[in-house]
Amino acid sequence: MDSEVHTCPVCGQPVDTVVRRHKTLGAWVPVWVAGPCRDPECAAYVAEGAKGAEAGKGPGKAEPRS
Repeated sequence: MDSEVHTCPVCGQPVDTVVRRHKTLGAWVPVWVAGPCRDPECAAYVAEGAKGAEAGKGPGKAEPRS
């Protein structure tokens, strides 16, 4: 796991680290990436509890198939 601190690419403020995943050789592999910016004065701000691609529901997050 990374020990680096993720920052917002727009304002440079620290952001939470979130886990995404991708499928490699038939197995889901975790990937730790920067989360959304929570600074209300930032252009990349995402409100707490927001829905959509900015909140982690976009194409980067795959749902497992049965």
